[in-house]
Amino acid sequence: MELEAHQVTRWEGYEDWRKRPALRARHGGMLAASFVLVVEILENLAYLANASNLVLYLTEYMHMSPSKSANSVTNFMGTAFLLALLGGFLSDAFFTTYYVYLISAVIEFLGLIVLTIQARVASLKPPKCDPDTPCQEVNGGKAAMLFGGLYLVALGVGGIKGSLPVHGGEQFDETTPSGRKQRSTFFNYFVFCLSCGALIAVTFVVWVEDNKGWEWGFALSTISIFVSIPVFLAGSSTYRNKIPSGSPLTTILKVLVAALLNSCTYRNSSSAVVNMASSPSNPQSSRKESEEETVKASTETETPTENLKFLNSAVANKPIYSSLECTVQQVEDVKVVLKVLPIFACTIMLNCCLAQLSTFSVEQAATMNTKLGSLKVPPASLPIFPVLFIIILAPIYDHIIIPYARKATKSEMGISHLQRIGIGLVLSIVAMGVAALVEIKRKRVATHSGLLDDATKPLPITFFWIALQYLFLGSADLFTLAGLLEFFFSEAPIRMRSLATSLSWASLAMGYYLSSVIVSIINSITGNSNHRAWLSGANLNHYHLEKFYWFMCVLSALNFLHYLYWAIRYKYRGRGTNE
Repeated sequence: MELEAHQVTRWEGYEDWRKRPALRARHGGMLAASFVLVVEILENLAYLANASNLVLYLTEYMHMSPSKSANSVTNFMGTAFLLALLGGFLSDAFFTTYYVYLISAVIEFLGLIVLTIQARVASLKPPKCDPDTPCQEVNGGKAAMLFGGLYLVALGVGGIKGSLPVHGGEQFDETTPSGRKQRSTFFNYFVFCLSCGALIAVTFVVWVEDNKGWEWGFALSTISIFVSIPVFLAGSSTYRNKIPSGSPLTTILKVLVAALLNSCTYRNSSSAVVNMASSPSNPQSSRKESEEETVKASTETETPTENLKFLNSAVANKPIYSSLECTVQQVEDVKVVLKVLPIFACTIMLNCCLAQLSTFSVEQAATMNTKLGSLKVPPASLPIFPVLFIIILAPIYDHIIIPYARKATKSEMGISHLQRIGIGLVLSIVAMGVAALVEIKRKRVATHSGLLDDATKPLPITFFWIALQYLFLGSADLFTLAGLLEFFFSEAPIRMRSLATSLSWASLAMGYYLSSVIVSIINSITGNSNHRAWLSGANLNHYHLEKFYWFMCVLSALNFLHYLYWAIRYKYRGRGTNE
């Protein structure tokens, strides 16, 4: 009875911000998660206000070429999202998500201060272009300051992305259907709040950058990330924080090495695993481990499964080295990680398409008529279209579509995570096809108006045409990002949850890097012929963006077929996820 009362009053495996045991009556729940949602608005405002418009800043003020600016932006954004893996690793291994967020926010704050100072002081930027002399690209100490500030921001953003969504998801009791439904709602509204921050960023802050100066835009981002810190701290008394359980990478490496060595040493590893699992001593150990995992709201398997059988040899016999001794649970944890990796890989191509929203699409819009009545709309404000769509669709999806889907499918999920991701992949294919058709129309207008060789005058075509590709890619992002975050969070072992969830952002990073690689390869191949390289030069009208977009469309279609292969074969684990 005392043990039951203890389990009822405490969240086992969790602590509060003062390192005391977390209590069920006081910590966790939607109230705690609501602080995370507000912080996400401020955090994404600070990040996206600069990322969405950065390509123009590098082109106009740092005098980089359009292609080099595009690659610099994709490299910056890719690094930021890839560093989410570091944030997730530190959250699982050494710190709680609570402390990782605070440290990361301070780092991003310092990086934004550096960028604000450089934008403010003229001597820290390249000299303005003179009609008699060519523009001088940023170099030397000025370039070091620029990229130093940018990559401090990237480090901070990575830590935040790797800790904040997991911190919010951990506030719910996943052992109950109501807790899992609340968690699903949280992830939907996490993307909703991310979009709210983006809405402010691509409208008000971008307008300030274009009309009042970049120093004011960077300053607003600096203020936003600074304000997010006390807002986050205000919820400290309500949070429950998962106690770090050691390096997940060490566990993965240990299991892989032990399986390799044991498979070379022992021939009958499969029968040894079965005998061990059915021995008199093992049920007691398994029951004890299962009880601990149940208390921790985990859903891991108790005995070795038959999938990925080569890993079972890691627990077949005593290893040669005692440090390589593995438990059944550790083997099963590694199996889960390996099973989700193909899904992760299949989303990289979609994020490669999303990278175009921050690069070539902005540059396209900059060549077009951006007037809306008497108002001149900054090209970097184009993401307002997908952002508004996400803000409208996210609540409809959570409160109307999902309840109806649950009744229709008679399942707790309604629409599975993998189905959501698949919808996003299809939308990305459509988006690239639409982008190619819009670029054909834009260049036709440039030719007919005699402005093909004059990039200084806006083309007589409205920038609303570019909004079409933004709409489809934004919709793809809604389905895929929310689906990925919850998929990795719910499928991952509790000891590796932060690192696994960070794969959602790492997919974005790999997509941005892949975009840079594809652009470089295309330029290298097409530049070796007698024709101009598809994506090089100072005049965007001379680019062959339409061919680039068709190429991306074909790659996306092939990637979707690859995704179907893995998604159809994937089997969900845990309660509330089986279909």
